[in-house]
Amino acid sequence: MNGKERFFCALNHKAPDRPPHFETMFELEYEAFGLRMPEPASWQQMTRSEKDKNLGRAVEIYARIVERFKWDAVLVFSPWGDPDGVRAVKQALGKEIAVGGLAGTAGNFSIDTVTDWMQFASRMADDRKGLHEESEQMCRAMIKGAGAVIDAGADFVFVPSDVAFNGGPFISPADFSELVTPYLERQIRFIKERGVKAIFHSDGQMMPVMQDILSCEPDCFMSVDPMAGMDIAELKKTCRGKMALMGNVQCSFLQSGTKEEIKKSTLYCLENASEGGGYIFSSSNTIFKGVPLENYEYMLSLYHDFFKV
Repeated sequence: MNGKERFFCALNHKAPDRPPHFETMFELEYEAFGLRMPEPASWQQMTRSEKDKNLGRAVEIYARIVERFKWDAVLVFSPWGDPDGVRAVKQALGKEIAVGGLAGTAGNFSIDTVTDWMQFASRMADDRKGLHEESEQMCRAMIKGAGAVIDAGADFVFVPSDVAFNGGPFISPADFSELVTPYLERQIRFIKERGVKAIFHSDGQMMPVMQDILSCEPDCFMSVDPMAGMDIAELKKTCRGKMALMGNVQCSFLQSGTKEEIKKSTLYCLENASEGGGYIFSSSNTIFKGVPLENYEYMLSLYHDFFKV
């Protein structure tokens, strides 16, 4: 079973030989390979030849990540949301692994898109129509971005939208159902109607709105945030056969925890989420700068030992 087969098997709620693994971002490319991804701020200013050169470097880094860490999929996070990046990675690696693209980060109101909380609270009371008009604009932009990476060959689209803090959703469940759910549902439906998988991401405590997320029917939910009290064992019972799960290895332990803490978190995920498919093994966020490379490698050694691969 190759990575692509493993990825789709898990998302179709069948049991692969082992849960697929990848990370939505890996920012330790210099520590691992002595190479650096293209700088996002300079991407739009590059000439076509400069872009081609930097795309080649990005593809080389993705290929090295896949080979060294045995990833089963790649989300093309650099260049961010760029169809050319998806197309290049798909051409280079797409026979063996699943390749995904980003649809953007502003498809609905969220922690990331609300910039003035006092104004937003006032508009919640006095300008619902205006909020819906903005939601419509954001939704259409997200759908356009999703269509572009799908046209470039993406096997899945990653829809990131941080809509919860550790204490719960950024707005009440009732307001969430009105202002977020309908627009997220349209984005997910568009992606799936195009024949590719949709992975929805949010950190935070999502249980008060989990039925809303399930109603949108994403193929997978990431990150199942343990620092917010998200228990993957309980969520697996709720989502079994309906929505796959990804993540839950506590990223704060990977950053500064002990080996024992990393081991406990890793094994909890593998023991409680792997059975029967419907799980992608990963950290609860990303492998970001500041995570010691040896800690990520330790997490992976536990995973490979668990499945004897």
